[in-house]
Amino acid sequence: MSKLKLVIFDCDGVMFDSREANRLYYNQLLENFGYRPMDLDELEYVHTHNVLDSVRYIFRHYPPAETDRAHEYRKQLDYTDFIRHMTMEPDLKEFLTLLKPDYHTAISTNRTTTMPTLLEMFGIESYFDKVITAFDVAHPKPHPEALTVILDHFDLKVDEAVFIGDSMVDKKHADGLGMRLIAFKNPALPADYHVSSFMEIARLDLFRN
Repeated sequence: MSKLKLVIFDCDGVMFDSREANRLYYNQLLENFGYRPMDLDELEYVHTHNVLDSVRYIFRHYPPAETDRAHEYRKQLDYTDFIRHMTMEPDLKEFLTLLKPDYHTAISTNRTTTMPTLLEMFGIESYFDKVITAFDVAHPKPHPEALTVILDHFDLKVDEAVFIGDSMVDKKHADGLGMRLIAFKNPALPADYHVSSFMEIARLDLFRN
């Protein structure tokens, strides 16, 4: 196994607890058109999928034209109103500081246009060398394309990187390339490592090579 050189992060559910923000955001879309709020299955779906697929999913029972109207409406929403409902993991900055300058850092997320604002508002944009969103690739997660783009950017091999995720979407994302996976706060997720905090990651054996 090659020496670890690159740590890739998922965003929602890993760097941030964003479930409440997602609930409010997507329910706002539904409420605007007079529809019921999301159920638990729909909330779980939007928490792990990109905005295009999520809107399509939560509007699947309604006339197709409503999906197009929902996309037009969401483009007018100021996402900063929802970011204040997100909570950054308390030891994320400490872990990122520890990684630098020995490791490259990147993000692979199914977020889209909201990602730059999110990183800027929490003051962590400078910690990441590469950020790939669902809009930066032809095939968003769970397809492994984003990981391939990140590896190519750094000219690294799969076994020189590790991905931190929290969902089956993330597992399939990593498995698509055979990349090692660290399961974050999800002990039931099949993975190479399981942790409940970022500083716990720093104590894993892959950082001792």
